[in-house]
Amino acid sequence: MKNKSVEIDLKRETAKWTKRIEKEIKNVRLRDASKKQLLENIRAYIDDSKYFTKKGDPIRAFEAIIWGWAWLEILRELDVLK
Repeated sequence: MKNKSVEIDLKRETAKWTKRIEKEIKNVRLRDASKKQLLENIRAYIDDSKYFTKKGDPIRAFEAIIWGWAWLEILRELDVLK
């Protein structure tokens, strides 16, 4: 990545949002157990973010954690989560 400042910001934001979503996901419960795959998708995005962080790819790491948050918010809006 050419701009170190952007790289540093992405890493910091990714770490912040990863910590927050991991805390949030611990308290999340599904209203319908048959929708378990939806919650697993969020966890997969968290894992993907960690993978890309380890690989030194801050753009994809940030993108993955934001997708995880998007799914969490969508499921809340649809009242799939308690």
